[in-house]
Amino acid sequence: MAEPDRVTINVHLPFAGEISATDRMVPYDQIGEEANVLPADLNTPLAIYCRTGRMSAIAGRTFTGLGYTNVVELEGGMDAWVNSGRPLLTTPPE
Repeated sequence: MAEPDRVTINVHLPFAGEISATDRMVPYDQIGEEANVLPADLNTPLAIYCRTGRMSAIAGRTFTGLGYTNVVELEGGMDAWVNSGRPLLTTPPE
């Protein structure tokens, strides 16, 4: 997720926190409708996450179906992130 060229996307719905340096918030069930905020280059590396991993698994299949070739998921989502001692931002983006 820390790779400089990787676009990090929070796909959790509703807002339940965010990892610092997240580039975009696109709900897992609205990826097709929100294509205008996604990278146009389908080879852009994407890192996706949700709270537990369930929504990001669905989102990963959606991104792959749209043609994205380099999609990684944060295993265990934000829950795993917090359990490893890392903080979450808790204020929703404006």
